[in-house]
Order: sequence, then structure tokens, then C-alpha cells
Amino acid sequence: MSQEQYSAEQIQVLEGLSAVRKRPGMYIGTTDIAGLHHLIWEVLDNAIDEAMAGHCKNILVELFEDGSVSIDDDGRGIPVDKHKTTGLSALETVLTVLHAGGKFGGGGYKVSGGLHGVGVSVVNALSESLIAQVHRDGKVYSQAYKRGDSLYDLKEEGASDRTGTIIRFTPDSEIFKDTNFVFQTVVNRVRQQAYLTKGVTVRVIDHRDGQKAMFYFEGGIKSYVQHLNRDKEAIGEIIYLEKDVEEGLIEIALQYSQSFQETVFTFANNIHTIEGGMHLTGFRSALTRVMNSYARANDLIKGKETNFSAEDVREGLTAVISVKLGDPQFEGQTKSKLGNAEMRTAVETVFGEQFEQYLNENPNEARGIISKVALAQRARLAARAARDTVIRKGALEGMTLPGKLADCSSKDPSQSELYIVEGDSAGGSAKQGRNREFQAILPLRGKILNVEQARLDRMLANNEVKNLVIAMGTGIGEQFEVEKLRYHKIVIMTDADVDGEHIRTLLLTLFFRYFREVIDGNYLYIAQPPLFKMQSGKTIKYAYSDVERDAILDEDKDKKYNIARYKGLGEMNPDQLWETTMDPERRMMLRVTIEDAERADHIFQTLMGSEVAPRKKFIQTHAKRVQNLDI
Repeated sequence: MSQEQYSAEQIQVLEGLSAVRKRPGMYIGTTDIAGLHHLIWEVLDNAIDEAMAGHCKNILVELFEDGSVSIDDDGRGIPVDKHKTTGLSALETVLTVLHAGGKFGGGGYKVSGGLHGVGVSVVNALSESLIAQVHRDGKVYSQAYKRGDSLYDLKEEGASDRTGTIIRFTPDSEIFKDTNFVFQTVVNRVRQQAYLTKGVTVRVIDHRDGQKAMFYFEGGIKSYVQHLNRDKEAIGEIIYLEKDVEEGLIEIALQYSQSFQETVFTFANNIHTIEGGMHLTGFRSALTRVMNSYARANDLIKGKETNFSAEDVREGLTAVISVKLGDPQFEGQTKSKLGNAEMRTAVETVFGEQFEQYLNENPNEARGIISKVALAQRARLAARAARDTVIRKGALEGMTLPGKLADCSSKDPSQSELYIVEGDSAGGSAKQGRNREFQAILPLRGKILNVEQARLDRMLANNEVKNLVIAMGTGIGEQFEVEKLRYHKIVIMTDADVDGEHIRTLLLTLFFRYFREVIDGNYLYIAQPPLFKMQSGKTIKYAYSDVERDAILDEDKDKKYNIARYKGLGEMNPDQLWETTMDPERRMMLRVTIEDAERADHIFQTLMGSEVAPRKKFIQTHAKRVQNLDI
């Protein structure tokens, strides 16, 4: 489509902009740090759509000291002629009318990511200020907005020798408590989009501290899989396939490694479908079917031997699935799941045929993969036996209650809290200091197993892990059900020293790998016990950081404090532990969230995996930033 054909006629209006500021969560999911960054993603998606349509080669994202963000693309430029329905310029229509855009059948885009059309208008509504600058037809146009309202009519500012759109906005501090963009979060998203869009160059510049990044990938999602597996021991080469079918374009890249985890990212029109959808269902169905078919045809599974399960064939798999289609049906405004049933059949057929062909043409690589899957199957069967033992044991001990658990009397999960406490000493204080009505205590003895380097069968042989699984009530592995969680606040409470931090990391690894839905459901927390007890006569104050301690000393300069540094929870008596760390009226807790699954996966693989070199490099890189190191 030429630039002349992309005009106001291609901008279709579905409904007016309303209630966005009143209920922002309906449009961007949340108003926390994730929602803040979602504003960038909406504008970035528009630039990526131009790149997918073949009209944009360069995108620049800039973070400024005043808190604003600019996204500059060299696409065609948003149309500026008058829209026949709204009577406004097409630019103002796109920026002020909900569900207005070139992606609703008006011919502006064959394939796009911003299909709900609320994107840039919602960004405008939730910004203190927004300035749009459009370069097209040899001219430059601009318009400014405040909290969604235009400050003046579109104006022509002069001649231009380029094309494209520049959107610069400042998030509204009335909507977002935290308006500080994180450079690394932006970089991770930009890198992801660059992998998915061959031939586009995307740069990020942070003017606050001078950090810069640039991405350009000819290899597309094949390069993405290589990036995801950079710290893993790979099995064979990366398998890549691409096919344009009636339903749309299908691209899949995958590679197995010796790790125990599955890492799969799915995209529809470059939108990260976090909850998967039909394209993922089709891929998984074909993967299991083809793997079993090949193994039987080559006598790797014989006679009455059990077929591989879906869980078996996914262990150690890293895959990126990217589909592009003309009319995708997403579930929810944040587009987290693809609902097009036809894409399930298309992906299953295309991937099934080409994956089977690859296995037949590469017998050595195929055997390496099948060996990995067969080992996973044996471990799964051993884990099932161990899990059945856990379940039977739990029933014998009184409906899934291990002996060390001091349970609460409430049976309402929404009111109940489980504190996972390091050591019997702290466990004793916590049991005495707690509110027995709604707080349960589970002491851990020593450090739990590092699950990053162990399969489920070994995990369930570990008493501490086993007790935690029984206490939570959810089951584990293929029988996991988050609906059966007995406590809607699970609190990791460890000492403020190196050992305590190590135990916390081991527990976070366990939850990330095996109880991800507990994190996604906002059920996992980290307790924040004080670091210092400060006493002056009968006055006792607690400080949770060095900064807070110094602030108390500055504020009460006439008092002389005796300062004690807590090394462990066991040093506090029950009343102090309740007052500082467990009392809902006064305590501080951190909620554990996953803002970036890819980065989290990489961090856990680096810190807790079997490869030493990446961990050594990480420690050397970050050693100088360590605080409160006990030597």
C-alpha cells in the first residue's frame, strides 16, 4: 500500500474514549510498574506494525530525565487529513477516540498487533502530556494533549524530508504511583520485538544515565532461541520452519537442551501471548504426536511400552512460536491469549509435517532428542510414585498436614497465611508470636534442595520440599491445582544474612519452576524483618534499612540510642517478631511478581543451574554492588 492510499478513510471509529482515567486497569491491566511500561508497549506496537507492513526500518525509544518517553519511527506517518465521521484530523481521532485506528478492516494494515485499537488513545488519556509529531507528504505536523484533551488544533510546522511518527508522553502521576521507567525492562521488550521483526533496527537511549542499546536480527526467532539457550547445554541444532498458509504466516524455532525446564514463548502479530492460546495448543499436540510416532517407527518405543506424555516431550524444550494473521481474536484487552481455532489446526498441520521431516532427515539429532525425552519419562514415572507416597502420607497425617506445620484455625484460604520460616529457633518465636486464627507456621530445617538441578522425583524425596507441598495442598507437577491452595498469603521469612538470602533464593526457584501460578496469582510474599533495634531508655524503635536507621538518628539528635543489629529472626522474642514482622497493621512485606518471564528464567538458570561459568561471570560483574555481606 502506498503512502497516498493510507489516509483518513482507512481510520474506522468504533466508540468514543471514556472511563479510561476512571478505570485504567480495564485497559492496561494494572496501574503498577507493569501497567506503566504497558504505555510504551502500546506505542511501540504501532511502530512495529509499520515495520511488519514493510514501511518502517528504524525505531528509536528514548527515556528522558523529566520522566517522559519518546518513540520515533520512520514509517508512513499517521494520516492527518480530516476524518469524515469525527470531523477531526485522523491523528486527533486516533489519539482521542477509543477503538479508532487503521486496523479494523479499513485497509490500513494487513497484519497488526494493536488490534483492539485502544492503544495510543489510552496512552494519551493516562498521560500528563503527550506531543504527537507526524512527518509525511513533505511536511511536519504536530499537536499537543493534556490528559487526553487536545490543547490546540493540528498545526503544520514546516517542511520535512522524512516520513514517520514521533510520540512523546509523560505518564500521569495521578494514575501511576511509580512513574520511573526501568531501562532493562524496556530493553528486554525491544530485543524481543526486534527478534520477531526481521530487518528492523531498534535503538534505546536512556538520557537519565547514558545507557544505550541497539538491536537488529537477520535470523529472527532462530536468533531468539539461540539467545534463550545461551547458558544451556544444547542438544543438536536449532530447528527452524516457516510457512505462509491460508490462515496466516507460521514461524517456529525450537531446540532441546539438557535443562529440566520448558521455555516457550508464543506470539500473535508480535504480541506476546503470555497465556498461549490456539497456536500453542496446536504446537504441543503435534510435538507429542510426532515424537511418539517417530519413536515407535524406529523401535525406540516397543510393543506395549508406554507412550511419551506431553510433559515428557516438553522437558528441556526451548521454542518460539510466532504467527501472523489478518483477524486475530485475543482474549482480554491485554491480549494474553489467542482464540482463533483455525490457527490451532494450521500450526498442528504445518509443524507436524515439517518436524517429522526434520527427524527423518536428521537421525542422529533425533536420537539425541528422543534419549532426553525417554529419560524425562523415566523420571516422571518415578516422580509419580513418589508423589503418590506424599499424597498417601499426607492423608494419614490428617488431610495433608505435616507434623512440623503449626496450622491456623481458619479454613478460609483468602484469610489464611502460611509463613515459611528458617530454622526451629525462628519457628518457635513465630509460633508463639503469631495470630493463631489466620497465621500458620512451617519451619524449614537447613537449606532445601536446589530444584534447578533436580527433577521432580528427587525433589519429592526431600523432606522439606515434601512438607511444603503437603502444607500448601495444591499438589505438584501434572496434578497441580492452584484452586486447592490452602493459604492466599505464602510468606517467605528468612534471616537478614547470606544464609537467609540463599534459602530465600532456593525457595523462589522452587516457586518459579513448580508453582508459577502461585506467583501469578499474587499469593507469594517476602517478609521484611527489621535490621536494627534502637533503644533509648524505654523508647524502642525498629529500622528496616541503614537509611531508616540514620533518619531516626538525625530526627532524634537529642537521644542516645543503643543500636543492635539483628542477625536472625531467632534473636527476637515472640512479641517483637509479631510487632515488627507479622502484625498486618504494622508489618512490611514484598509481593513477588514476574514482570519479565524471559529475564527471570535466565537469572534462575544463571544463578542456580549446573553451568559454573555464567554464574562466575555474574558474581564478578555484580560483586561491588553487594551490601550487608557477612564474611
